[in-house]
Amino acid sequence: MDRGVAEVGLSDAGRVREWLAEAGRNPAGLPDAGYLALLHADGDELEQLCGLADALRQRAVGDALTYVVNRNLDTAVVSGTANRERLRALVTEAHALGATEICMQGPLPADSDDEYPALISAITETAPLHLHAFRPEELIDAAARSALPLDEFLMRAKESGLGSVPGTGARILDDEVRARLKGSPDLPVQRWVEVIETAHRAGLTSTSTMVYGHLETPAQQVAHLRLLADIQDRTGGFTEFIAMPMVPVTTASDFLDPAVPEALRRQTRAVHAVARLLLHGRIDNIQAAWPRLGLALAVTLLRGGANDLGGLLLDGRLAPESGPEAGLSLTVAEVAGTAAGLGRSLRQRTTRYGDA
Repeated sequence: MDRGVAEVGLSDAGRVREWLAEAGRNPAGLPDAGYLALLHADGDELEQLCGLADALRQRAVGDALTYVVNRNLDTAVVSGTANRERLRALVTEAHALGATEICMQGPLPADSDDEYPALISAITETAPLHLHAFRPEELIDAAARSALPLDEFLMRAKESGLGSVPGTGARILDDEVRARLKGSPDLPVQRWVEVIETAHRAGLTSTSTMVYGHLETPAQQVAHLRLLADIQDRTGGFTEFIAMPMVPVTTASDFLDPAVPEALRRQTRAVHAVARLLLHGRIDNIQAAWPRLGLALAVTLLRGGANDLGGLLLDGRLAPESGPEAGLSLTVAEVAGTAAGLGRSLRQRTTRYGDA
């Protein structure tokens, strides 16, 4: 049994309604017990929670549905001096297709003849695009390869054209959970926080993220959101919050409306709504991660507190592999249709949420 369910109980609708009333008065000021109860909202109470979050969304950012035109690149695929012309061709094509952002993640291969600063310059000198690149683990690797302290490397990377960094690798910011998760070892929480805050102090903004639905409890989800709020209070460097389920549920063939288990659907709606409440006044933009959830569920989230659809993930004719999102792409027409169905205006944004 989910320990969070045992702690609160999905059937405790009366308690959820009490916290909903308090959240209506002070959305960002509930104690942990309040947000924990709201994470278990179901049925009518879940609809009320999502309605409250959506009203807060309208108050915070208005009715525009935002999106960015971007292209994903895998560092390992495009790096290396032998690949330089291909990289420039991919960047040139993305710019010609209307992209304003290149998103690149992944470390340089250990035997690469490339360097992070040279890779940054090769992209930013090719076209006037915003480069959003390198997770905390990769920033540590980059600083070590350059034999520089992290803060000095980040300043040099910014001078070379790095505009922002992905706040990924967060998963759940709890060392016990991180030690038990499968996959590559995660950075200790304190080290992850240090890297993100150092990037913010260098003038680089970042996303903030949470990967939910695995070993963590709802209480740990609340603690994760609290920590993101604390970082934002110190640095102001987060541009948005993105919550994603542990296991991707979409593929290139079924991303419009994949089969999402009802339990995950309920949890997803509650997580996004609670994030809108707890982060109110700190992180205004809540993204619906359509590549992880499918477009249909993303639209549901846009009615329940989210305001941003993220990136189009352009392919073009020269597309390289792009990890789990390979082959996934939206068109402007699809985004426009989504906005029309929601009764909202549409605004193409930059990485930092200015007008594109």
